[in-house]
Amino acid sequence: MPLCTALGSRLRKFEANSIGWQRVLEHGDELRTAIADVIVAKTRELSVSDQYADEEVTSSYGYLSGYKPKRITEQTNILRQLFPGIGFADEKLAEQPLPPNAEGWFAIPKWQTLAPTYGEAVEKVLAMIGSKRKFNNYRDGQFGAQYLRQHAKTVEMFQKLGDEQKGHDLPTGQAGILIVACQFGLRHRGKSVRRAREIFEANEFGLDAFSVGIMLLTHPERLAHFDDLWIDCAGDDFAPDADGRFSSAPYFDFSSGHVEFDTYWVDDALDYYGSASGFCP
Repeated sequence: MPLCTALGSRLRKFEANSIGWQRVLEHGDELRTAIADVIVAKTRELSVSDQYADEEVTSSYGYLSGYKPKRITEQTNILRQLFPGIGFADEKLAEQPLPPNAEGWFAIPKWQTLAPTYGEAVEKVLAMIGSKRKFNNYRDGQFGAQYLRQHAKTVEMFQKLGDEQKGHDLPTGQAGILIVACQFGLRHRGKSVRRAREIFEANEFGLDAFSVGIMLLTHPERLAHFDDLWIDCAGDDFAPDADGRFSSAPYFDFSSGHVEFDTYWVDDALDYYGSASGFCP
């Protein structure tokens, strides 16, 4: 049944005299807003996939250590100190309104500015984390393409962001550091990685280990306590046996005073994990 027909059918069941209808008409703007809000809310509810819906648990974990997104200039300055020659960014992009569900604007270099392969770039970021704080890497030596790759949607979205953020200091004419709207895991806490991917908005994508590692370098307070929400990297796929079965994804946690890097199955939902994600404006 068409929406207008259904609405008319419902209204015909409403009993009101001429005075009552006049009152309704006098509040026309309020009525239109209320109807629109209900339609949007119901549309959002009906549009959410129910695939892997059983891979969600209730979670009360959050940002216990008090992390807040830093100003973008502070982030880019930190990155240039850590990785000299990494380049610059169009920092004015951080002045635009945030997309819905994002927590802040983050400075994330293109991984190609650090290494010839994605795996090598991740290793460099992890090594830098290890040089700044106590760190355990439980996947040392497992960063080749047979083990680790970026998720397809993440590759697509970072390519889109790179194409849009041009005119800066690289020979290609693209910015060395991208400005990306992100959330650090709270939005998808308690969901398995594949459930989070399933319900991402059209402009939302999982952040990979490289990006999350960079964000931890600029925001070390995000993981500083055992009860801070741990971070799934839904933007990566990982094959534990290097056999073509990419059944896991990386994560960062904090335990016994150490930041830790490891991988886990994409179908497990745990209350103390949440997938970090980015958004295209």
